[in-house]
Amino acid sequence: MHQFLPYAWFQGRCVPFEDAKVSVATHALHYGTGAFGGMRAIPDPSKPGGMLLFRAERHARRLSQSARLLLAELSEATVMDALVTMLRANRPTTPIYLRPFVYTSDLGIAPRLHNIETDFLIYGLELGDYLSPEGVSCRISSWTRQEDRSLPLRGKISGAYITSSLAKTEAVSSGFDEALLMNTRGKVSEASGMNLFIVRDGDLITPGVDQDILEGITRASVIELAKSMGLNVIERPVDKTELFIADEVFLTGTAAKITPIRQLESTVLSNQRPVMDALRQRLIAITEGRDEQFRHWVTRVELDR
Repeated sequence: MHQFLPYAWFQGRCVPFEDAKVSVATHALHYGTGAFGGMRAIPDPSKPGGMLLFRAERHARRLSQSARLLLAELSEATVMDALVTMLRANRPTTPIYLRPFVYTSDLGIAPRLHNIETDFLIYGLELGDYLSPEGVSCRISSWTRQEDRSLPLRGKISGAYITSSLAKTEAVSSGFDEALLMNTRGKVSEASGMNLFIVRDGDLITPGVDQDILEGITRASVIELAKSMGLNVIERPVDKTELFIADEVFLTGTAAKITPIRQLESTVLSNQRPVMDALRQRLIAITEGRDEQFRHWVTRVELDR
């Protein structure tokens, strides 16, 4: 059972969460014409009265870009201002997950993106570990990741997540925690809502943006962080068989953070993950504001103002 924050940002202001409601005729509800983001925030462990948001500006920029793919305008400043206002209204004291959402709010029935009203909302909930930090079991999904020529995969378009939903339920129903999706060219793309990395002979490898992946912000952060730590990072197509012989396999995402894959299909993978462990510990330090080199990735919001 989710514990939602008491206030949401809805129709340009903070309102009680239970009052943030849309009509059953809302266009986005029927056609998936929305785009969302996901952000994590934690109480500042060094200074009471503040929240630390990880890569908030980058998240705001991606949501603004996703809105443009829906032919809507949503500025990064609008997203940031609403986030700060909402956090100060809620004054959270635990780690939270924030879900900003831009959507077609019109009540029409025609599938279109022209001459239509749009709106923007944010809600939040308390969230610890989305996936077990000890690792997850995965299966290769029978569902295929969409192509960028059929959906604008550079954005987090809500309608695209039907495939993720089907793949996730298929995996859980067959005894696994998570699903890995192949693209239409038979290469590994991503998990149901996370990007994928493997380690082979000391190289950190991840499917490139040409493999129909979402351009994940945690993924980009891990790549930059790994390079700063002297690791060789390669973005290229990944074959299914490589997953079984890789030295390490792990997932990244805002909700998932960095999570190892401990089992793939019937194969138990190695529990020795020195590269992943080093990256995960460094990322934790960054999100908690303890890493000077990447302090610019963290936005502090004073709740008392």
